[in-house]
Order: sequence, then C-alpha cells, then structure tokens
Amino acid sequence: MSANVNEKLKVGILGATGMVGQRFITLLDQHPWYEVVVLAASARSAGKKYSEAVGGRWKMDTPIPDAVKDIVIMNVNEVEKVAAEVDFVFSAVDMSKEEIRAIEEAYAKTETPVVSNNSAHRWTPDVPMVVPEINAEHFDIIAAQKKRLGTEKGFIAVKPNCSIQAYAPAFAAWAEFEPTEAVITTYQAISGAGKTFKEWPEMIENIIPYIGGEEEKSEKEPLKIFGHIEGDQIVNAEEPKITCQCVRVPVLNGHTAAVFVNFKKKPTKEQLIEKLVNFRGLPQEKELPSAPKQFIQYLEEENRPQVKADVDYENGMGVSIGRLREDHMYDFKFIGLAHNTVRGAAGGAVLCAESLTALGYIAKK
Repeated sequence: MSANVNEKLKVGILGATGMVGQRFITLLDQHPWYEVVVLAASARSAGKKYSEAVGGRWKMDTPIPDAVKDIVIMNVNEVEKVAAEVDFVFSAVDMSKEEIRAIEEAYAKTETPVVSNNSAHRWTPDVPMVVPEINAEHFDIIAAQKKRLGTEKGFIAVKPNCSIQAYAPAFAAWAEFEPTEAVITTYQAISGAGKTFKEWPEMIENIIPYIGGEEEKSEKEPLKIFGHIEGDQIVNAEEPKITCQCVRVPVLNGHTAAVFVNFKKKPTKEQLIEKLVNFRGLPQEKELPSAPKQFIQYLEEENRPQVKADVDYENGMGVSIGRLREDHMYDFKFIGLAHNTVRGAAGGAVLCAESLTALGYIAKK
C-alpha cells in the first residue's frame, strides 16, 4: 500500500477517552497508512473537543497529538453517523460484554470493519483472535462471519489478552517440539487496569494476588490462537494445557511471566533459543509499519528481562525472553516480558489492522 497521504484510510477510535483509546491515539499519530478522523466516546463526552473531554485524565508520557486535540467527540452509540465518516474502526469501549458485542456487530453491519481490543467477542466462534506473527491464517474465518452477519465488507477481528503476550509467542516458536503443559505466573502492570500510580496509590509497594477474569483468559486464549478453522468456526487446540496465576504488581507498564513447560519432543536449550530469535510471521514478511523487525529477543544475562531495561524493546512491540534453563520437575523454565498496552493492547490491534489491510480485508469504502 502506498504511503501517499491521499490514500490514507480514515479511522475511528471507539472509546477514545480511556487509557487504551489514548494509546491508540499516540500509536496512530503520523501513521503512514491511517488517519484518525473520528473519536467516539460516551454521551457525556460527546460534543466536546478531545483535549477538553480528556482534560487531566491524559495518561500517556507524550502530550496529546495536535492532530486530534480539536476533534469534536462523537457519540459512540450513533453508529450510522460514526460509520459514515470512516473506512474502519478500532474498538476500546468501556461497556458490559453484552453491550460491546451488540455495538461491535452494529458497526460491522454498516460495512465497517471493527478491530477490537475488547474481550467480548474473543469467544465468538467465527471471530478471529489473532497475534499476526502466530495465526494470521485465522483471518480466513472472516468469510464465514460475513455470511452470518450478512455483510460484504463489515466484520469483527480481535486481539487476545495482554497477559498471554509474554509466553504464547514462545510456545508458537517452539511448536515443532509440541509443548504439552505449562505452569505460569504472570506479574501484571497497573496500566492493565487502566490506572496510573497517581490514581491507584494503594498499589505502591503492594502486590494484589487476584485480577478478575485474567486467569481464565491466560489459560484458555492461547488454545484458540493455536487452534484451526473447521467449517464456520475456529476449533481450539488441545495443548498445551495451561494453569496460571495472575498477580498485580507495582509496575506501570509491562507484564512479566514466569513459565515452566514440558514438551513431547525433547529439545536442547540451544534449539529453543534458535527458534525464538528466528521466529517470524506475516508482519515481518510484509514489513508492516508497526511490526518489530525481530519479534522475540533472547537475553543471555541472568537478571534479564527487566521491565525498566526491556519493556520498550522494538517500540513495545517485541517480546523479551530470558533465564531459559532446564528444570528438575519440568523440561524447561523461563521468564518472558511484553508491553501490555502496546503489544498487549492497542499496538497489537494496530498490527492486526495493518495485517488485514495488507491482506485486502480492510480497504477504502
């Protein structure tokens, strides 16, 4: 696709005032393929300029981009009105699951593709849940979804939960050795709850051993990603069987995972590292704008990966793995790290959209 400004696709962000919406805005500023033309949010923000509506709630390190400051927010529930202005939308709305499912389908039925950060449609059987380096072939299910929705261009695609980004890519890289089971603990940043330390002072010097819904997502979502298409649905993989604990820790950005894993075929440490560093997928082959050049880096130092040193690897779109070693109860153990609001949220969705654009699913209306 040409980076010619005249050919940029017009993009809307649903739920533009929240933390993930803000991350979308920063990632899409100066994007070579996309131009943000619509910001939509709840009725209470509608009609205000974006900078006024967000006010002191801007949570990113960089200031609000000039290109969006004066955009007047539209009401996200005025579906036809929003859809008329855009070629496709990113969804980061804050509603109940039922409401999210309904509104995302409503947008899709206006022939507007929806690339969602929300979890509401992750288990809809004909909605692809994609990490583009791992399972871009799942976009093939969109044909069945369009048939169900009665659309020609409109569909929904989602990206998986932030918690799995630090270990699912490693399992994908090691697919030929057939990981069979894994015991995982994730140490999750507070931005995953849409918070900063200023807003959540009780997290300073604290750990909370429970994050609602995260353990189920962390155990089950990789199985859909590693699954396959049968007829009009995606069928989950049977393995690896995963058990997980998810812990909230006093870190702003970056989810760390401590992982124990068994394999059917017994690899060496050298083989595992070689597979990690050479793992590539559609985003690298097509040189997509947001794609990390190297998706997974392996760090040899015993005290890495560390959030402070490594969370922004490849602009937050890469995954860092370290401390890979043999274990006396499992075959191997390792530590993984991924940026939860870049690769794990808005950035992962932007990469999905770029993949869908490159494959011809998203185009000018």
